[in-house]
Amino acid sequence: MFYYYAYGASCSEVLVDTLTGEYKILRVDILHDVGASLNPDLDIGQIEGGFIQGAGWLTTEELVWNDKGKLATNGPMGYKIPAITDTPIDFRTHLVENRSNPEQTVFNSKAVGEPPFMLSMSVWSALRDAIASIAEHKFVPHLDTPATPERVLWAVQDASDFGKSSLIRTQTEAELV
Repeated sequence: MFYYYAYGASCSEVLVDTLTGEYKILRVDILHDVGASLNPDLDIGQIEGGFIQGAGWLTTEELVWNDKGKLATNGPMGYKIPAITDTPIDFRTHLVENRSNPEQTVFNSKAVGEPPFMLSMSVWSALRDAIASIAEHKFVPHLDTPATPERVLWAVQDASDFGKSSLIRTQTEAELV
């Protein structure tokens, strides 16, 4: 039986340069359930670290294989892990209060190491939402992971093209009436 189910929620705000595809994570808000925290500062550090690790996985950590099928990005020279500049400018992390684990665990705590990793999906979702705004949210952009600046730029271009074709359709429909 597993005794450490943990829950969390996150919301991210990003800024996208539509000319280059570069972006910055402006703000992240996280609320995470750690049960009865043994050390809140340590838990917050684990949550933020897991979140940044996940953000790297979704935005910068691209795996590239050469033509012989060998992994070419197998070290820090070719594989970009998150740096301090990749962290949100405004990072707000809170623990759910008064929520001890109902199971008989160590001081009614919960796991905090791995679960926050998936909270970083909010960064990828914020990037897609920012790109969709180019076409007034009438277009859902295709954005593969990792969402590198190059892939973000491709999605921006697709959204821009959709917006232009939508405008042309609207003008043509108006002429027919």
